[in-house]
Amino acid sequence: MKQHSSFNLNEQNQKVESRIVVALERISEAFRVLLWNESKENALSPIQMQILIFISFHSIEKCKVGYLADEFNMTKATISDSVKVLLAKNLVSKETDPVDTRSYSLSLTTEGKKIAKKASLFASSMEQPIGNLSEEQKTIMLNGLLKLIYDLNKSGIITIQRMCFTCTNYQLREGMHYCKLLKSSLAENELRVDCPEHELLPTAKND
Repeated sequence: MKQHSSFNLNEQNQKVESRIVVALERISEAFRVLLWNESKENALSPIQMQILIFISFHSIEKCKVGYLADEFNMTKATISDSVKVLLAKNLVSKETDPVDTRSYSLSLTTEGKKIAKKASLFASSMEQPIGNLSEEQKTIMLNGLLKLIYDLNKSGIITIQRMCFTCTNYQLREGMHYCKLLKSSLAENELRVDCPEHELLPTAKND
């Protein structure tokens, strides 16, 4: 089967899928620029900044080197190197597991919290143009992105997901989204991308 490049201009003009791929790549460039600018202000690398932001908003159980490596699709060695820098700069501290002393979680220091709080706003400028869309447009966009992320997760391109579609609490009842944990139906614009109560489906664990 002949392979086509989404970046081939003739291909883009013929396939809407190619134009969407290139549009997503342009958006990812915007995120990279915004994150890089924020990182430079604090003399940190983009991944070190992402680690601080992640720790700031997620449970202590998820703030381990192994989980972070899966979260950011990087090796444990790469994450460990970034963590060493954050420890040396006194932005994070180790919380040793009382059951397994070889294992530890990461938490933010006072200075780490300060930097993470400001850094977490790096993408806020992206929300304004999205806010200009109609509610229908935003709902369609959210659902399209959720389905795309889900398929990328199933194919192994994206490793960890905490979205409704991969959660054991999620059900589709007569065409309606339903959360067993909340015991309520969910509108399409209420579907979550990163849920703190997410419980991975057994089938997803085995994929």
